[in-house]
Amino acid sequence: MKLKLDENLGRSARDELAGGGHEVASVAEQSLGGASDDALIEVCRTEGRALVTFDLDFANPLRFPPDRYPGIAVFRPPPRISAEILRALVKTFAGALEKEQLAGHLWIIEVGRIRVHEASDDK
Repeated sequence: MKLKLDENLGRSARDELAGGGHEVASVAEQSLGGASDDALIEVCRTEGRALVTFDLDFANPLRFPPDRYPGIAVFRPPPRISAEILRALVKTFAGALEKEQLAGHLWIIEVGRIRVHEASDDK
């Protein structure tokens, strides 16, 4: 799957996902740091990449309807995040990508679970 990691995700997440066979680009390497949410999601749509982020603005399906994008994955860590928790979030996400389609969906990823929002939920 083609993924774009937001600027709040680092090299370890990139390496883990790329190691799983995903094509990963990052906001940082494409000099998109500081881009507006609307500009970033449009780049993702144009490139056919699902966005992977900690930014809760992207968890709003009214602002970013999931069926309009190649997928949106929002990580929701507990209040005190650590490298170990980040690895667990990425592993939860990577495991789900092996079984489910992210395209057209919003995934809220927590350690050990994913909440899925589909466009049909709005109707």
